[in-house]
Amino acid sequence: MIHAPRRFILGNKPILKIENLNAFYGDSHILYDISFALKKDTVLALLGRNGAGKTTCISSIIGFLPERSGSIEIDGIQLQNLSPEKICHAGIGIVPQGRRIFPSLTVKENLEVAYQAPRSGSSRQWNLKDVFQFFPKLQEREAQVAGSLSGGEQQMLAIGRALMTNPKVLLLDEPSEGLAPQIVKEVGNIIASLKPFISIVLVEQNLNLALSVADEVVLLNGGKVVFTGSKALFTEKQQELQSHLGVE
Repeated sequence: MIHAPRRFILGNKPILKIENLNAFYGDSHILYDISFALKKDTVLALLGRNGAGKTTCISSIIGFLPERSGSIEIDGIQLQNLSPEKICHAGIGIVPQGRRIFPSLTVKENLEVAYQAPRSGSSRQWNLKDVFQFFPKLQEREAQVAGSLSGGEQQMLAIGRALMTNPKVLLLDEPSEGLAPQIVKEVGNIIASLKPFISIVLVEQNLNLALSVADEVVLLNGGKVVFTGSKALFTEKQQELQSHLGVE
């Protein structure tokens, strides 16, 4: 029996590809030839100590920090040199570090202002009703001013707002930051529940949270990739990679 080469197997086809990405802040070289791929409906954990380049990588993907060289591609569409707005319309959604909800708007208004029509090829289509079904607490507080929500509720709102853009890929930048341990566990459950519907790049300092939901791991140090592979392989090599993590 002749088997198709692995690269042609649908389940292995990446939806997001980063190749030889270089980025600078002014004259300072921050990202060095970053390459990795995100498969459809999986979670890729982007790990590393503070200052390793994780958030810079997210900023480059979404267009906040234009890349100096290399390529970024989502579902066959080249993203380099596009504005953040056009990148969002191409199918990239982001939950930024610090959540950055609109505090003076209501929960419902925060969600409605982000809405974009679904794209072809999406695993699931999101609208206000869908987000409220996924996050019942948000529906309970739909008329409440977002700035008065708890930290955990604000994180739910930030994720729900990103889903309202109907993305193909969701970038989650430090979603557990500043949250109590029980809420961190709830955030992990939310990410796990989203896995069948959307492909996720997760930047996270909480290693236990990241490994509880990740399928693949990319480890950065000094703006360079020092490991890429499955969660199982990362766990096997975790002891020797500890110096790159900055955690005990």
